[in-house]
Amino acid sequence: MLQIKPILAALKRHKAGTILIAVQIALTLAIVCNALFIIQQRVDRLSRPTGMDERNLIAIENRWVSKKEEDTSSLSRTDLAALRSMPGVQDAIMINSFPLRGGGWSTGIRLVPDEKVKSKAQTTLYFTDDHAIATMGVKLIAGRNFLPSEITSVSPREVKTTPQVIVTKALADKLFPDGSALGKQVYMNDSTNPPATIIGIVERTQVPWSGLWANDFVENAMFLPVQLTGDYAIYLIRAKPGQQMNVFKDAPATLIKTDRLRVFSSERGVRTFEQVRANSYSTDRGMAILMGVICFVLLGITAAGIVGLTSFWVGQRRKQIGVRRALGATKNDILSYFLTENLMISVAGVVIGAALAIGLNLWMVTQFEMARLSMIYVICGVIALLLLGQAAVLAPAMRASRVSPVEATRSV
Repeated sequence: MLQIKPILAALKRHKAGTILIAVQIALTLAIVCNALFIIQQRVDRLSRPTGMDERNLIAIENRWVSKKEEDTSSLSRTDLAALRSMPGVQDAIMINSFPLRGGGWSTGIRLVPDEKVKSKAQTTLYFTDDHAIATMGVKLIAGRNFLPSEITSVSPREVKTTPQVIVTKALADKLFPDGSALGKQVYMNDSTNPPATIIGIVERTQVPWSGLWANDFVENAMFLPVQLTGDYAIYLIRAKPGQQMNVFKDAPATLIKTDRLRVFSSERGVRTFEQVRANSYSTDRGMAILMGVICFVLLGITAAGIVGLTSFWVGQRRKQIGVRRALGATKNDILSYFLTENLMISVAGVVIGAALAIGLNLWMVTQFEMARLSMIYVICGVIALLLLGQAAVLAPAMRASRVSPVEATRSV
């Protein structure tokens, strides 16, 4: 049987403790809801597919030493011929960047040659050759691949556009939502450049960046049939199934044999794609772990606070409990009294906490461009905090219910 009036009267006599526990529950709910929401977002990003055959890919980055820029085109062709002839290699390309690498090129795409018109979409640019689809393992779902005759070598300072481009389905849908993008013309960079014709569409390829700022165009990618010259070269190698580690060990030596005047970076020199993915999402993984620890600690502190305060109140009220037991109150009456009392405090806390959770999220949306908090997190958080509160108060409440009426009346 609920005894609301006596409970309210008791809470009024212990305002400080009641307010502290309610505030603690409110803050815990607000922080835990947003922390779990951030964890879920980070976990979703960790498992986001790149569209490539990641299990068999190896990335190598090297810098030429004492080489003229005009010589690097032939050097990269020699490297690619050597890599493609290695045992266990399915194909290889030179490319300016690749998904999750962490750096690359991006530009706005227009449908008309007018710089006053806002770009229709933002996209990353991958400069590569006709082996890109086979090497990366992306799926061509419409149109055709580049022809060898369409590949050109251009300095990064002079590259503008190309007559043919291949785009991802996400970019094609963004540019031409009402129909097929195949055969359509698009414009990039300034309006003086000629248009590029979309000759192929691939299913999915991710941009090089994993940050939140790239979420709006994460699968917008455009391939151009260009081999960039310069002293820095990035190779992607696709090994045959089961040969990745053998190729990983032998590929640097193969490149050294073609020319020794090169340096492999200590951080990005030779990596499997598993290492690329782990490095790209290290911040997200760390943030998810940190948020998880914070949630665990906050819930633990809140539970400990409820246990401590209820135990203190039980100790203070032993005389009152004994009187009630002597007047006929059962153990269940005492137990339900403390459970109800804690439930009332918890309800007040979660109501305030729900408002705080939504307010905190709205502030982060405006300050950090975060997504809006789903109400599912707030509802689940409210239920979890109420259950946690009831579980925490159960032990001291049961201890109170075992107070002997005889022992209590003796103390009167």
